[in-house]
Amino acid sequence: MAKTLKIYGSTGSIGKSCLNVLRLKREDFSLKLIAAGNNLDLLKTQIKEFRPEYATIYNDKKVEELKFFLDEFGGNTRFVPFEKSFEIYSDITLSAIVGSAGLIPTFKSIPHTKRLALANKESMVLAGEFINRECKKHGTEIIPVDSEHNAIHQSMRAGKIEEVKSLILTASGGPFLGKGIEELKTVSVEETLNHPTWDMGSKITVDSATLMNKGLEVIEAHFLFGIDYENIKVKIHPQSVVHSMVEFVDGSIICQMGKTDMMLPIQYALYFPDRINTPEFSFDFGDFLKLEFLEPDRETFKSLDLAYRCGKGSVGDRIILNCANEIAVNSFLEENMPFLKIPEFIERMLDKIDRPKISSIEDVIGFNEKVRKICIEEVKGGNF
Repeated sequence: MAKTLKIYGSTGSIGKSCLNVLRLKREDFSLKLIAAGNNLDLLKTQIKEFRPEYATIYNDKKVEELKFFLDEFGGNTRFVPFEKSFEIYSDITLSAIVGSAGLIPTFKSIPHTKRLALANKESMVLAGEFINRECKKHGTEIIPVDSEHNAIHQSMRAGKIEEVKSLILTASGGPFLGKGIEELKTVSVEETLNHPTWDMGSKITVDSATLMNKGLEVIEAHFLFGIDYENIKVKIHPQSVVHSMVEFVDGSIICQMGKTDMMLPIQYALYFPDRINTPEFSFDFGDFLKLEFLEPDRETFKSLDLAYRCGKGSVGDRIILNCANEIAVNSFLEENMPFLKIPEFIERMLDKIDRPKISSIEDVIGFNEKVRKICIEEVKGGNF
């Protein structure tokens, strides 16, 4: 029987890859809902091809155009307001909206789905303890979609949680591997977005270049797997063949290897605990496969240690870290902030903003909005 599926972020990189997975075995899934943030043209194309039961868009200014399209198109796809879409039940919900905007869809979908296929790491960074509590309350399982956490999920099936000594997250090193501070002072947006191994969205690609993406993944790994920060390690692995590893107490290290294609971890999250035969993902070792594992340059790429510091700190620390990074990255992409100023701006905001007591998801959302406004004003004022 086909599993019902909702996709938040269907027009983004992960969402498009998920639809590619569905194209392989369309009969295995019934598409309940697709939700876009802003790209209405692509959403229309997806509706025509996949005929979901419901469709929605986050951008209020495009709602009427979507409604008109659905009326004119004449298919069976119905419009649902974005804030009401969370209540639509599905067997699997893919949370693939980029950034903190994905928090509310992630959290509010939990009571209405059996499985949360999580590709929005910021949700766990901002509210990992609240998401875990909500999942436990409603019996919802989380299967991570990020290639690193998906690899850990697969590798941990080789042993018990109490047998785990450490998690080892791998990072490609991004486009600036081996470069020093002087070389990075004048790098362009174009150079930064030229990732050597992965094809990702702009924000994640910049985060990869600063190593903030890996820092956020360290925090996410802590909440997903319940491992202390001291036992979560990062290794630079330029080939991006080993997606991450688990070290067990007996000395064994189990890794997951595969193509650098997000369709592979998405497929795992959709079909778990089963595996299906997909020759498309067969890995070619070639004549010679070289695997390198290096220590990250923490002096040059300071975002990694900032993430460890905030992960070990309070909820407020993590919210400031994530929000300041989002604003700084956006400013860099608009060519209003130099690359090396990104971690400096984050540290400035961590020093500037007071943390309130946070005891609920509503507190998280409220403080995140407050921090966002402060960070935007700081950037406008040139305070970085």
